[in-house]
Amino acid sequence: METESTASPPSPPPPTTTSASTEPKLPVCILVLGMAGSGKTTFIQRINAYLHGEQTPPYIVNLDPAVHELPYPCNVDIRDTVNYKQVMKQYRLGPNGAIVTSLNLFSMTIDQLLSILNKNQTKYNYFLFDTPGQIEVFTWSASGTIITETLGATYPTIVVYIMDTPRSSNPITFMSNMLYAVSILYKYRLPFIIVLNKTDIIHHRFALEWMNDFELFQSAIEQEHSYSTDLCRSLSLVLDEFYSNLRCVGFSSMTGDGCKEFFDSINDACHEYEHVYKVEYNKWQEKKLKRENDKHEKDLKRLKEDLNTEQSIISEKRIRYDDIHNDEETDDDDDDDEDKDQDDFDQEDESFKRYLSKHVSNTTAMDT
Repeated sequence: METESTASPPSPPPPTTTSASTEPKLPVCILVLGMAGSGKTTFIQRINAYLHGEQTPPYIVNLDPAVHELPYPCNVDIRDTVNYKQVMKQYRLGPNGAIVTSLNLFSMTIDQLLSILNKNQTKYNYFLFDTPGQIEVFTWSASGTIITETLGATYPTIVVYIMDTPRSSNPITFMSNMLYAVSILYKYRLPFIIVLNKTDIIHHRFALEWMNDFELFQSAIEQEHSYSTDLCRSLSLVLDEFYSNLRCVGFSSMTGDGCKEFFDSINDACHEYEHVYKVEYNKWQEKKLKRENDKHEKDLKRLKEDLNTEQSIISEKRIRYDDIHNDEETDDDDDDDEDKDQDDFDQEDESFKRYLSKHVSNTTAMDT
C-alpha cells in the first residue's frame, strides 16, 4: 500500500533584487593632460607597470600623432589611423596645425573607438589616454572636446593634469599652471586630479603649503621682483576657493612613489562622477530633450499655421478668380444680348426701308 510522502514542498527561490551593486562596473577613463615636458608619457608608463603588477593591466589609447616612440605597448594608436607627416605635407601645415588636423580626422571615427572600448569594457578596469605634448592642441580644439565629452557621457571619466614640480617651484610658474588647471576644470566639468610629477627631484610639499596657506604664498611672491607679481597676488585670492576642493597627489614617474595615493584619488573621483557629474549630466540631457521637444512642437504648430494661412490665401484667390470669371461671363452675355438687339434693329430698319421704297413706287404709278 502506497503511503503519502510527508516531506514539505520545496520552498520558492529567494527573489532576485537588482541594485547598483549587482550592476557590472564600467571601466574608468583616465585622460592625461599636461604641458610639454611635464612627463605625461613617462607617467603612463609607470601607471601601466604598476597596474600590471596588480594583475589589472590597463587598456591604453595613444592620441599623440607626432610621437616617435612609445615606452609602453598601446592597444589603440592614432598613428595607425592618421599619418602625421602626410597630413602636414598634404595640407601644407606646420607641426601644431598638423596635430590639430590629425586629431580632427581621428575624432571623425570616435564611434569606432567607442565600439572597440565597448567590446573590451568587461576585460579592463582602466582606459588610459595619452594626449599630445602641446596641451592647447587637445584642450582647446573641437576634436579634444568631442573625445572628452563622448567619453564622459559613456564611462566614468577623470581628467588628470600633470604638473612639472621642479619648474613650479617658482611661484609665478606655479600660478600659471594653476590657472591652466582651472581653465581645464571649468571647460570639461569632469572630476579633476592634479599630479605633481617628478617628486624624486624636488618634494611637492611646498606646493601643498602654498595651496593651504595664502600668506605663505604671498611671502613667496614678495621675493619675486617682476611686473607680474601684483597680478599673481590678486589671482591667488581668486584661486583660494579652488584649492579647497582640489585633489592633489605627489608622484614620481621614475621611482613609482605615489601610485597608491593616485588610485585612491581615482576612486574618490569616480564617486564624484557617479553622484555629481552623472546626475548633472542626466539633468542636462533631460533639459536638452525637453528643449528639442518644445522646439519640435513649436515648429509643427508654426507649420500648421502656415498651412492654414496658405489654404485661406488659396481659397481667397480662388473666390476672387471665380468672381472675375463670373463677371467675365456676365459681360460676355451682355455683349451677346446687345449684339442680338442690334441685329433685330437692323432687320426692322431694312424691312421698313423696303416697305417705304415699295409704297413710293406704287404711289408714283397711280399718279401716272
